Amino acid sequence: MFQGLTQRLLQNEGRSGGSARESGASEPGKPREPVGETPNGAPDDIQWQGLPRPTIGLALGGGAARGWAHIGVLRACMEAGIKPDVIAGTSIGAVVGGCYAAGKLDELEEFARGLSPRRVLSLLDLSLGGSGLLNGAKLDKLLRQHLGDSRIEDLDVRMIAVATELKTGHEIWLRRGVHVDLMRASYALPGIFKPVAINSRFLVDGALVNPVPVSVCRAYGARLVIAVNLNADFIARGTVVPDLPEFDSTHPQGLEDIPDLDASQRGTIASGVMKVARSAQDTVIRQFTATTQPAMGVSGVMMQSFNIIQDRLTRSRLAGDPPDLTIGPRVGDVGLFDFHRAEETINAGYEAAKRALDEAAFMQEALT
Repeated sequence: MFQGLTQRLLQNEGRSGGSARESGASEPGKPREPVGETPNGAPDDIQWQGLPRPTIGLALGGGAARGWAHIGVLRACMEAGIKPDVIAGTSIGAVVGGCYAAGKLDELEEFARGLSPRRVLSLLDLSLGGSGLLNGAKLDKLLRQHLGDSRIEDLDVRMIAVATELKTGHEIWLRRGVHVDLMRASYALPGIFKPVAINSRFLVDGALVNPVPVSVCRAYGARLVIAVNLNADFIARGTVVPDLPEFDSTHPQGLEDIPDLDASQRGTIASGVMKVARSAQDTVIRQFTATTQPAMGVSGVMMQSFNIIQDRLTRSRLAGDPPDLTIGPRVGDVGLFDFHRAEETINAGYEAAKRALDEAAFMQEALT
């Protein structure tokens, strides 16, 4: 299915000739831009590996432990004969996408499925005096055991990791350098992992600026972009709650407008509402004052706050630059630290990809 789609897409691009920037042409009266460079500094992919341009781009979003779903998505793509020419990954997406591009997806899946809560804890090396709660040295050592000092530009598949420069807030596309270092920079969640220094810049998690890097795939020449959004099944996260007027216990608002109710019925309803309100108020007071009530830790507050920011930013970025196909694994119930739940998360990614890819046939007709 997708092979035919790719061929049609390439034929259409060949007939149209592409844009002036993509074909290496220049506007009349202006000097010709050098082939291999684009105005934003990203390399032109016109002659990359003998292809007119990379056809399929895969944007793998961030989401911590939910990112194991990317493994299932890639498995489904492989079964469908879909081989991405460009992979852009943010945070855990950079790790999974990078391992796939390096031919190490099997090893990563075996590692993920073998994780237990105890094993996860053993990989968390606390750092009391640093700029993050975790040092990250154990994870770094584990990645280097499989990837060594390989460089990202030498991979068979074009891979870009997205990070954020801590000082300026700039979005950084990491395309050259030691593969493991670039992965670490992309998943360095502020406050959890210490920033990674690359070329005199301190880099942190790319999800702060581009949670699902569709725009990166577009910039590197992908004409068909498949995005994997790990926050897709979060419901009502974008809801805005207005400033409601203060509740008047002596005169409940709106009850006099309920049709077909007499005064005694309205009074019964008002009494019930007041009981619920008092119960909720007591519950909130106990949560904040009771010494036995378990409180959310610092890391939990940070992760949940980051979750909210990432979800809002994802909605905004995807609205401005929507992908051609979105895969949304149902992993909303998987906590950001639930790395031991790899089996169900991988399966969720696989099933979501199968559902989405089965619905992609309409794109063939649109491109004919």
